[in-house]
Amino acid sequence: MMALLQVLLGFGILAVAYKGYRAGEVPAGAGWRANREDSPFAFHCFLTLYLCGGIALLVWGVFALAGLAEPMPLS
Repeated sequence: MMALLQVLLGFGILAVAYKGYRAGEVPAGAGWRANREDSPFAFHCFLTLYLCGGIALLVWGVFALAGLAEPMPLS
């Protein structure tokens, strides 16, 4: 069950990254958004963070579903 949640969260984070890349603005905290034109370094840092986090959750979830990794602990 937890592995399926990891896969869904991974897809969700990758969707946020894709939407932010297309729009040129990614969420970067409590009410703050990193814009490609105003702060390109912050934009690319947060975009990279979203991409790496989404891919990591997705791969870990797929491996857990296949029985190759332990699912994320709930506690």
